Amino acid sequence: MRYSVLSSSVTNVCRFAVALTFLASGFVKAVDPIGSQIKIEDYLAAWGMAQTMPEMLTLGASVALSATEFTLGMLLLFAIRRRLVTRLIMLFMAVMTPLTLWLAISNPVSDCGCFGDAVVLTNWETFFKNVVLTAAALLLVMHPMSMVRFVSRGTQWIVINYTILFVLGLSAYSLYILPPFDFRPYHVGADIRKGMEIPEDAEQPQFETTFILEKDGERREFTLDNYPDSTWTFIDSRTVQTSEGYVPPIHDFTITRIADEEDITEEVVNSGGYTMLLVAPYLEKSDDMQFSDINRMYDYAKDNGIPFYCLTASSMANIEKWKDMTGAEYPFCQTDATTLRTIIRSSPGLVVMKDGKIIGKWSHNALPDETQATSPIEKSVVGTMPDDLTSKRAAWIVSWFVIPLMLLTLADRLWAWTTWVRSKERSSIIYQLFKKNKKMRKKIVAGNWKMNMNLQDGIALAKELNETLTAEKPNCGVVICTPFIHLASIAQFLNQEVIGLGAENCADKEKGAYTGEVSAEMVKSTGAQYVILGHSERREYYNETPEILKEKVLLALKNGLKVIFCIGESLAEREANKQNEVCKAELEGSVFNLSAEEFKNIVIAYEPIWAIGTGKTATAEQAEEIHAYIRSCVAEKYGEAVAEETSILYGGSCKASNAPELFAKPDIDGGLIGGASLKAADFKGIIDAWKK
Repeated sequence: MRYSVLSSSVTNVCRFAVALTFLASGFVKAVDPIGSQIKIEDYLAAWGMAQTMPEMLTLGASVALSATEFTLGMLLLFAIRRRLVTRLIMLFMAVMTPLTLWLAISNPVSDCGCFGDAVVLTNWETFFKNVVLTAAALLLVMHPMSMVRFVSRGTQWIVINYTILFVLGLSAYSLYILPPFDFRPYHVGADIRKGMEIPEDAEQPQFETTFILEKDGERREFTLDNYPDSTWTFIDSRTVQTSEGYVPPIHDFTITRIADEEDITEEVVNSGGYTMLLVAPYLEKSDDMQFSDINRMYDYAKDNGIPFYCLTASSMANIEKWKDMTGAEYPFCQTDATTLRTIIRSSPGLVVMKDGKIIGKWSHNALPDETQATSPIEKSVVGTMPDDLTSKRAAWIVSWFVIPLMLLTLADRLWAWTTWVRSKERSSIIYQLFKKNKKMRKKIVAGNWKMNMNLQDGIALAKELNETLTAEKPNCGVVICTPFIHLASIAQFLNQEVIGLGAENCADKEKGAYTGEVSAEMVKSTGAQYVILGHSERREYYNETPEILKEKVLLALKNGLKVIFCIGESLAEREANKQNEVCKAELEGSVFNLSAEEFKNIVIAYEPIWAIGTGKTATAEQAEEIHAYIRSCVAEKYGEAVAEETSILYGGSCKASNAPELFAKPDIDGGLIGGASLKAADFKGIIDAWKK
């Protein structure tokens, strides 16, 4: 027991660790899909495939990757589709862990980009992180059912769809407007000058120079430490950087004015006023639909005496083409393309600086309108630093994603708790005694002899049961369902006030030329009161379909028989968490066509097929869960009153040893007993469970 609790605790700790890692990784990619696209392009370049993949494909891969990671993390956090999700995460890690090992060894890119620009890990740090996640994922695959659900199965679809819509919507917003969270060194509020500074005590880059000298036909290599005398002749030298040293956050920001090829970086970052920068890494790939808004912002800058530059890495031919298309009159400058894509995730995008500090950034899809860009600039939206956008956007995420899911979880758990309270009420003896106008459900133990015992042995067993139970008066209804040849003989001496008699099957035809069949009317004429229909063995071996069973049920009821109707799932269906839909479909296919009055003659027997004759038994909790679900289906169809009167039996390897625990559950009203009904002592042991 202690080991089980410990194992479950470790599993859930691993679950939260993996889930939160996937959520963080997916989220930072979703808020910056272009950043992830750039990283994917870096990988493709390292593999020599940079020119083979169109940008739309790499961007789509970026969005898909973020959505997959975020969704898997959320499903794992809520323990939704536990087996499938843990296997998908294990598959994901089985791909990523070897990939990051290759990255760590060959180092084709500086970092894997798993957390975008928010948290930069070295390739070796990423690999070791993935090793830990893979080990945790393996444990989750081995023990998926140890993870505790946050919401019930019926509510899970809301979490799944809401998560997918949220993460895709977040990516779409980030692409159309701008990333709501900016982790790059060019975020709003960043001081370009300070970002370029190198502290005096910072570690400096280290270099080593090797000299190649020759003397008397012999060539050797020397360093400054062992440089020889002047008798050696200098041939060549090479310098290698041995240590990178401190690299400032902004180290590649240069602006060269194309008109005169002058470097104006210092002029821009050290200007004492405003500067507007139109950033377009490649004009030939930029969106030119909003050129009128861009030109309006240029006119606004010119009217206010504000320098306005277009920073691009395009060639002069493409710059001239852009001018022809848009009528641009602003000056153009050359800047590194990677730097420009880092400054703003929009092409083109507008950046406003004041005193070397970035105070505003806009996508070409959301440029300031005419009411916002007004004079004087110091009082306009364009010229003032916005309030703390990070906290506002974080509050928006919490309000529209986190809080709704928390409220959903709270409501779901509250509903589950009230359902549990109601089930406890139903099991309370005091509640049942004092609750008025409430019919007590009939408790039944039914024996299914199947194809066992000849006539003489069957009569002997029936007589023994009849004598024993007549003398001791059981606390429940008892039914024995025998092969057809036993019915008429046993009915003659059976005290049916103590033991009811039933058949194991009947035909789906009323009468006629159906050799070997036994009709419901014939069964009733023997003195039988019950008939078992829908047993899994009949469904599997004799291909009895829902339509056939529907006819059998109608004929049985027409002839005054009570029906013990069997439903249940296979092992594969249980492992796929389909037991609920299987049971509901079998009810809908054969008995939910009945009227409420007719349905009162139906006894439902839930038989997990994987537990029949295998020695396996569903736990009392598993059995109660599915019985409660079946009763809720009946309530949904016929109302609470009919559901409360319907007896639901458990039919999966029930024995005297486990019957008391099973029968103690509020929605389990007895059992349909197979092998244990063939011996009087065993059968009576199960019946006596109602006395405990």
